[in-house]
Amino acid sequence: MEPRWLNNSLGGILWTGLVLYVVFATEPACAIDIYTDAEVIVQNGTTGVLRCTFKTNQVVSSLTSMTWTFQSSEPDTRFSKSPTVIFYFLNGKGFPGPDEFKDRVEFIGDINKKDVSIQLNPAQFSDNGTFFCDVKNPPDIIGTQAQTRLRVVLKESLPQNNTTIIILAICGALFVLVIIAVAACLTMRILHNRHEYEGCTTPESASSQSLRPQKKAESNREASRCSSPSGPLQGPVIYAQLDHSGSKNSFHKIEPVVYADICKN
Repeated sequence: MEPRWLNNSLGGILWTGLVLYVVFATEPACAIDIYTDAEVIVQNGTTGVLRCTFKTNQVVSSLTSMTWTFQSSEPDTRFSKSPTVIFYFLNGKGFPGPDEFKDRVEFIGDINKKDVSIQLNPAQFSDNGTFFCDVKNPPDIIGTQAQTRLRVVLKESLPQNNTTIIILAICGALFVLVIIAVAACLTMRILHNRHEYEGCTTPESASSQSLRPQKKAESNREASRCSSPSGPLQGPVIYAQLDHSGSKNSFHKIEPVVYADICKN
């Protein structure tokens, strides 16, 4: 007589097989699209992220499975001969592969969001090679697995971020243009103010200029007054003082006194 647990196991297997048969037989198989990065470059000793997403026409369920395999590019290793499964995901659970990846591989995706990405922490030089991502979502089981090439390099060999360089170059160019525009505006403002200063006169300067001819005319008038007498010309008047003492010989000529009109300015 067979044990009861064996009968239960066989019954479970038969039931699962029947369900899969019904699913595959009643619904036509559709293609599933899988996407990964063509190449990933990480620094040795850091975390390397291997992204993988998929597109399916069916609802993601517990039957959705994901498999990551690895084939090393290093010669004379067991991973260089044929791809080896390093991580398997089914029914919401992940199962790491060989010991070389068991403690370093981690599932970081979300199966419900159709993301089955993993990460290697830390990445090692022995991880150089090709990683394959394969997803099955019954009845979508037909599809080509995607592959991504991982390169683990030293820090000095990391490629420069072209996006950052382009952004910095654009910001530098815009800064230079702003400086040029400000300098041009200041120059135009200075020239404009200088033109107004040279072309226009202030009220004080205009009044001083208008007063100059008047002052000159007045000075000419005053000079003419001083130079030209108001009445007829009169020469110096000479007065003689005579002695009237009665003596004939007492006539003495006194020095003449000259009086003249003095014109004061």
